[in-house]
Amino acid sequence: MKRLFTITLVILALTLSVSSASCSSENPTPEREQPIIPDDDSDDDSSNEGDNNNPMSNNLKITVGSVSFNATLDSNATTTAFKALLPMTINMSEMNGNEKYYYLSEGLPTASSNPGSIRSGDLMLYGSTCVVLFYETFSTSYSYTRLGRVDNPSKLASALGSGNVTVTFETTNN
Repeated sequence: MKRLFTITLVILALTLSVSSASCSSENPTPEREQPIIPDDDSDDDSSNEGDNNNPMSNNLKITVGSVSFNATLDSNATTTAFKALLPMTINMSEMNGNEKYYYLSEGLPTASSNPGSIRSGDLMLYGSTCVVLFYETFSTSYSYTRLGRVDNPSKLASALGSGNVTVTFETTNN
């Protein structure tokens, strides 16, 4: 009986560890929504040149509801491709009580590595299409391509909440 209990615990532990992969351990075909891209054909003549389209800016604004967070993007080919998609508003799904994720319709260049640990506020790419925003700190055995990091993530978990959430990403000059 004790041996059966031990085997059951081992199977349960293996099942839980496999199911905790970011963006899922399978290659699902999730229901993908198109990012909401603001209309640039406004009659407003005020110049916002460079606000959202400055390729040199590594400053990112992440908005969740009425709360905004400043983040700093890394300088790499992945973030250059990511910035080309901005601004975008997406519906991020909840996973594992520590992250929100969204599958892009097209892949970005990758340079994945295992960070060893994830910190609250890390913005990563899992595979080439899964954008992940982490709101808890934990150890990981998975590989990611780093996009950047929220500068002050202290209220990120409460802003993101426990379910799916709409998030806006846009570059800034400040």
